[in-house]
Amino acid sequence: MTTTINLGQNGPLVSKLGLGCMRMSPVWGGPANDEAESIATIQNALDSGINFLNTGDFYGAGHNELLVGKAIKGRRDDTFISVKFGAIFYNGQWLGLDLRPIAIKNFINYSLVRLGIETIDLYQPCRLDNSVPVEDVIGTVGDLIKEGKVRYLGVSEITADQLRKAHSIHPVTALEIGYSLADRQIESDLLPAAKELGIGVVAFANTAEGLLTGNLQAPLPTDDYRLHFSRFQGENLLRNLEKVELLKQMAKEKDCTPTQLAIAWVNAQGDHIMPLVSMSRRSRLPENMQAMDIALSTEEISTLDTHFAPGAILGGTYLQR
Repeated sequence: MTTTINLGQNGPLVSKLGLGCMRMSPVWGGPANDEAESIATIQNALDSGINFLNTGDFYGAGHNELLVGKAIKGRRDDTFISVKFGAIFYNGQWLGLDLRPIAIKNFINYSLVRLGIETIDLYQPCRLDNSVPVEDVIGTVGDLIKEGKVRYLGVSEITADQLRKAHSIHPVTALEIGYSLADRQIESDLLPAAKELGIGVVAFANTAEGLLTGNLQAPLPTDDYRLHFSRFQGENLLRNLEKVELLKQMAKEKDCTPTQLAIAWVNAQGDHIMPLVSMSRRSRLPENMQAMDIALSTEEISTLDTHFAPGAILGGTYLQR
């Protein structure tokens, strides 16, 4: 069984480890994973006490929500469902955001039908831009909470100023954001703001798109989507993989994998922080659950913090906007 935490100061009890379902669907134009295996992965996670499931209405154009809906059928009480909305994709290409109140009200009806549920536990715009006033976006989710279609408000990939503003309009329960040893830019202002406001943090991309797994080799295959980002290109990638050697060495000494160590570091950052780990195969569950039991000494954390100081990993990713 996995440990539980309160999601934010006054939020619900959820598992300390969250399951990201995105990779179970064809998101960046790739093939869909084996559906039976994906459903079994979700059900095994629930059996193991992982109740936080993260999806988005635009993951595979609704495919992901349909999949989650099948997996949780008859088990609604075992699950806490987090849904992101607002992104518009066409033919696998990102077109932008639609955060108009009329669109949000449309999105949620489709999500509820696909998931086969009456209420979404955590509902959040996937990002905020300046296309629609924040008051309108957050206010609309606030209205959905009053109507009983949503239980809690979440936000995702935003700045500290946007977080404060959103929270002043309606209490924010959770902030979903990329966070890893390789991406620590949120430590300067966003994380402290979330802590001060009593907002839980759902941290995804713990292995920085695979950089910290210890399995990456340069150069990447020419069709790898990560080549869009300067972190994974040429000299940057070579230098970054050199940095990862320390993680591999420490993992070996602790008899765990670099992936587990990367998750353990995120887990150690606070009781209000949930590592959100993407999986699409049952075989990955034990490894990721065991990562939550890895204890890091003050010295080990200090070594990792120094070695992976902000800026130590070269080049940008989509997380650095």
